[in-house]
Amino acid sequence: MGCQNDEEVLTVSQWPALMEIPQGFPQVPEPVDNQFTPERWELGKLLFYDNRLSIDQSISCENCHKQAIAFSDDLSVSLGVENRAGFRNAPSLSNLAYHPYFTREGGIQTLEQQIAIPIQEHNEFNHNIVDLAEQLQADPQINQMALKAYDRPFDPYVLTRALACFERSLISGNSPYDKHINNITGSGMSAEALRGMDLFFSDELACSNCHEGFNFSNYAFENNGLYVEYADSGRYRLTQDTLDIARFKVPSLRNIELTAPYMHDGSIQDLEAVIEHYAAGGFDHKHKSPLINGFQISAADKDALIAFLKALTDEEFISNPLFAAP
Repeated sequence: MGCQNDEEVLTVSQWPALMEIPQGFPQVPEPVDNQFTPERWELGKLLFYDNRLSIDQSISCENCHKQAIAFSDDLSVSLGVENRAGFRNAPSLSNLAYHPYFTREGGIQTLEQQIAIPIQEHNEFNHNIVDLAEQLQADPQINQMALKAYDRPFDPYVLTRALACFERSLISGNSPYDKHINNITGSGMSAEALRGMDLFFSDELACSNCHEGFNFSNYAFENNGLYVEYADSGRYRLTQDTLDIARFKVPSLRNIELTAPYMHDGSIQDLEAVIEHYAAGGFDHKHKSPLINGFQISAADKDALIAFLKALTDEEFISNPLFAAP
């Protein structure tokens, strides 16, 4: 970043909105060895959009996590190198910093650790992280940025931490709903969306029993009756505890309007179908949550609920030029 046509271009260190905590949000938890600095963030952003992370240099993180759709994908499962189909639906990265663990079975404890998964996964980047780090260390710009950010040459440590630093900054908390609850004039919440909000938090629908708090998730592992028999065993893959078969981490609903298709496998195409699934009570899987009982909902109330869910869309987040490709 620098100057172009005699007009000053703001660097990340000068941009006041970056890492600014939205009203009602807690402070972002940061590891001691990877606290935010502009230098680390800039390197992480560059890496996020770098195709060299994949073995054949065909894709970057952006291919599965597009800013315009809240850093998610619009495919049921994303495509990796050689168009290999992924295993699960790619989640949104918004507010990833607040998740207590990662992947849908919760097997990864830190964002820094999670970074290594897609790099080495056969159906994603399929790259050896040591070979990748050596390749990028040979790039003078990348290596100089590593020395400036972490006081060491570019290596797997720098790779995972810089990317985590960038992803930790993807904070979304300025939707019409946020403006409404914080009494900001002109929130844009329609009367229909307000009615949908009452339905969402009602005892009858009980959506907020799982989708609670500022990030609309309790991060628990639940079965929502999507199938009778699951091809994906969910949390059982991690724990080998039969009580965890077909349980998955409850996702956040932030920017949910943008992140279709839905469910762990991308099998439901729109919000109306999601509501119909829960209204019907789901299939009778032995681990289905007792909260999934079905409910009655009129067409008008369904529209109101969808209007509320759309009010969780943060337009400033998805259009922030700081997050756009370099």
